[in-house]
Amino acid sequence: MPNIRNRENPEKYLNNNLGSYNCHSVTTSRLDHASRKRAGRAGVDTGSTEHWGAVRGAERRGEEATRCSADVKKGEREVKQLEPEKPDLLLSRERPTLPYEGRNLVGFHLRRDDDGGSSETTTSCLSELPDVAPPLGLLRGQNGSVRCNGRAVQCQALQTATAAADSGSSCSSKGDSSGESKGTMEVRLKPWCVGVLVCLLFSALGVGLGVPLALSAAGPSTHQERLEAVRRILRDVPLIDGHNDLPWNVRKFVHNQILSFNFTADLEKVDPWARSNWSHTDLPRLRRGMVGAQFWSAYVPCDAQYLDAVQLTLEQIDLIKRLADLNPEHLTLVTSVKGVQETHRAGRIASLIGVEGGHSLGNSLAVLRTFYSLGARYMTVTHTCNTAWADCSVTQLLSESSATSAPSTDHNKGGGLTEFGKLVVREMNRLGMMVDLSHASVRTMKDALATSKAPVMFSHSSAFSLCNSSRNVPDDVLKLVALNGGIVMVNFYTYFITCNSSATISDVIAHINHIREVAGIDHVGIGAGYDGINFTPQGLEDVSKYPQLLAALLEDPTWSEEDLKKLAGLNLLRVFRAVEEVREKWQLAAVMPVEELIPASYLEGHTDCMYLGS
Repeated sequence: MPNIRNRENPEKYLNNNLGSYNCHSVTTSRLDHASRKRAGRAGVDTGSTEHWGAVRGAERRGEEATRCSADVKKGEREVKQLEPEKPDLLLSRERPTLPYEGRNLVGFHLRRDDDGGSSETTTSCLSELPDVAPPLGLLRGQNGSVRCNGRAVQCQALQTATAAADSGSSCSSKGDSSGESKGTMEVRLKPWCVGVLVCLLFSALGVGLGVPLALSAAGPSTHQERLEAVRRILRDVPLIDGHNDLPWNVRKFVHNQILSFNFTADLEKVDPWARSNWSHTDLPRLRRGMVGAQFWSAYVPCDAQYLDAVQLTLEQIDLIKRLADLNPEHLTLVTSVKGVQETHRAGRIASLIGVEGGHSLGNSLAVLRTFYSLGARYMTVTHTCNTAWADCSVTQLLSESSATSAPSTDHNKGGGLTEFGKLVVREMNRLGMMVDLSHASVRTMKDALATSKAPVMFSHSSAFSLCNSSRNVPDDVLKLVALNGGIVMVNFYTYFITCNSSATISDVIAHINHIREVAGIDHVGIGAGYDGINFTPQGLEDVSKYPQLLAALLEDPTWSEEDLKKLAGLNLLRVFRAVEEVREKWQLAAVMPVEELIPASYLEGHTDCMYLGS
């Protein structure tokens, strides 16, 4: 046993503070002069031949130097006072506080021999770290060293953290037994160690958060999961279709006598609807399609121009309003963005009115204002015929296919909008009525885009680049629509999708994607044109199929749920809101209604059915 210098009772000092030690092995590389001085102050006899002979031998050979602890029997008595009932290794923080200037031992080990005989106590390095300090094996320095009382010491027993924990080996040095540490070792963390631990912590947090987010970002993997995602989206955002011709079918089939017309029935099983290729709409299918808002078309044929087009249009507006009144649990007539949103939240379908064709005006701005007061919120500038103030797409088609130019009137030799036509657009801006350019010629499209102070719409048109129908929108116009802030709502008629009688849901998606690429995701919507078409794409046979389209889009990783919300309805609501804002600004500016009359020269040859006395 080393000679302990203690003025009173050195043996009692060791027993009370350190307990008894068995022989404790440690590998040490070097004891310098300062270490010897510290050991001397601690009471270790540094001049002991036995002690220093062993240490110098360890330095020369790199082998283990052995020192022995105090009396084994006293150690046994001390251990039994702290020993738990079970004989296995105890790693407990519930231990007596040792008088090392208020610092606690970390990794205090009590171990009973397997044969139940003598026991030994060992202590690992003292630490000034909190109780959450990591195991000693993690506090390696360079070349596997650890910090003991501020000095790097090689410790073979700590080559791995697991080996250190299992063996209970200490990292001590006789030369480090200063008065401060009393023969124990102290572990200090270098700043880089703290940095490593912080990095590990944040890496673990990153993995814990990143993996679920990555899995979430991957989106639903099956078609059924995508359908569920679409249904959730459509509960939050109304699916708004820009054009449905059901009112004209009601006029054809039941002559607008709807008291006996059961709109809640499955019309696929009711004649004459069941026999018609032009019928795709009833309330059960609208519900299955999760339609949130529908623009119903107040359409009358071009043959009624200069005759009774105004009267027929009024009758169609009346029909749309009565259809909503007869089915209040399903439909609500609305005239504003706020009305659409409130009706959707209430679980009903918002019904809106669109007048299809400028010929319905009878060339009168007073009639335009009347239509607005009755609830119409868009008007298509032309249908399949020119008006006295605007050219349609059919005229453009004839001029492109004929060697000679299509016939034009003297007042509109250049095509497009006349001056009166521009006044029509201006009055629609003042009223808060959306300008619809479906069916218009390219020249009319561009003139209206240049004239309108509010965003415009194409209520049911597709991309000309994919199907060169004159009813579709060319790329240069798509770019102008983006600059205007407007919207193109994709039509499902196969002759506008593939230019023939057959198409698939993928063909429709191609048009949606093309408009998104050219104009942007904020400028594309849906305007199927159901009940006004007799050929539909496979997979989009009627109004119940909208979720299938959106689910198919969601399969494309470039489409996010936010993109679907814009396509489904948010884009149209944005355009509608912008049109309302222009109306409100003009009201504040006291902009007055347009009172100009159409020039008589515009009507030459079409006055036989007109009263000209006033």
